[in-house]
Amino acid sequence: MLLKFAYQEFIEDRIFKNTTKVNIQNYKVLLGGFVDYCIENNLLNVEEVKTIHVKSYLRHCQGKGNSANTINTKLQRIRAFFNFLKEESIVKENPASKVRRQQVDIKIDVFSDEQINQMLAYYRGLRRREKSYFAYRGYMLIVTFLGTGIRRTEIINLKWSDVDLENLTISVYGKRRKREIVFLTEKLAKELSTYNIFCSRHFPKLSDYVFVKRDNTQMTQNSIMLLFQNLQRKMNFSDVRVSPHTFRHTFCHRLAMSGMSAFAIQKMMRHENIAVTMRYVAMWGNELKEQNDKYNPLNNIDI
Repeated sequence: MLLKFAYQEFIEDRIFKNTTKVNIQNYKVLLGGFVDYCIENNLLNVEEVKTIHVKSYLRHCQGKGNSANTINTKLQRIRAFFNFLKEESIVKENPASKVRRQQVDIKIDVFSDEQINQMLAYYRGLRRREKSYFAYRGYMLIVTFLGTGIRRTEIINLKWSDVDLENLTISVYGKRRKREIVFLTEKLAKELSTYNIFCSRHFPKLSDYVFVKRDNTQMTQNSIMLLFQNLQRKMNFSDVRVSPHTFRHTFCHRLAMSGMSAFAIQKMMRHENIAVTMRYVAMWGNELKEQNDKYNPLNNIDI
């Protein structure tokens, strides 16, 4: 079967299975690059693609500066593609199944208090000078990301009807589109209430969505990405990337540093797997140190 037709069938299958638009776009970009590479190297049929070709493509990406994380993500997409072809009896074996993931240095960026204050001060200054929605929205995005740890897609889809200021909660659609409850502090609830009043006065009609573009329509993945790219240029931080996910990491970092238990952090972060939470605890938490201090074998031995 021609590789380009197999790729089209795979994308259509993902759409049929109601895969999110974000993941569909990721498949098109990450898997599409592999398909283009194969065709450029005269690998026109799926049956012609072997393990060596998958490795060759990933080495090509590595040569272009792709990080180990990006290489592993591309490998994951290629594996999913060939698993689909195998299930459909289009190929007998998955050529990507024997390709090993790259070792990744575990380093998770977080913001310092100074960096957070710099970003907030930038938007406060804009608000004083311009009194614009753009400035207020940027300020509130930072405050909401930092105060809840919610994901980029969740904040894009957040509606005013999801915000319960009385019970201090917001309702989001998390991973796998599962409805989840996130807690608000009274400080954040007060900020959201004031922001709601501003939006009601600024726009002729209050949008259903909490965060909107200048034309009062829902923000997109691209619009929020551009916003944080602009903030990155303004701040020029050398040691950390300005992105929604860095705010999520920072939220988790503060929970771990406070001594909160791994179980509680898992619930607050809404991690499906406790192993993900333990990565944070291992790097930042004082829980392991406390357990070691309490149960170390030397405790009851005279030395």
